[in-house]
Amino acid sequence: MAADDAAEPASSLAGLAAAREQSAAAAAALQAAVDRARAAGHSWREIGDVLQTTRQAAFQRFGRPIDPRTNKPMSKQTLPGAEDKAIEILGCIIDGRWEDARKDFGEKMMEAITADRIALAWAQTAAHVGGYERMGEPLVFQADEATVIEIPLFFEAGDCIGQVTFDREGQVIGLFLRPAPS
Repeated sequence: MAADDAAEPASSLAGLAAAREQSAAAAAALQAAVDRARAAGHSWREIGDVLQTTRQAAFQRFGRPIDPRTNKPMSKQTLPGAEDKAIEILGCIIDGRWEDARKDFGEKMMEAITADRIALAWAQTAAHVGGYERMGEPLVFQADEATVIEIPLFFEAGDCIGQVTFDREGQVIGLFLRPAPS
């Protein structure tokens, strides 16, 4: 092993850390820009249009909802790692690894959603919108005690949303493939 080979992993990790810092800075700048746009009176529809998403997705990602019962900001605390787990689950479905997609299912999901049922849903989706092309940018949000991840899925003749919902322990308690809003 050459001396340059030994230095490469450390520089790769340093590059990864720098990219993560840049990503966090970009996310903070984007949040600040959305806050300024809202303060200037722009609607969630206008903001969503600029971000190439729906008004609901823009609000869920950037909004600062107030609980009408307490008049206090609602928590946006989501399950760490849920986004990556959701991408992995949908990747298993896309690759036809139906049983692997179920590995993080909670007990009720294991009983209700078989590998054959996942395969059927994927086949029905393909029948409506054609062959799978790519995934879009995930949207992660808190819904009561659950973390919900919605991932746009692009097909040759239409688009869908893959939605994976996790409980606080990281078990899947919901899995849906539904048409994307138009």
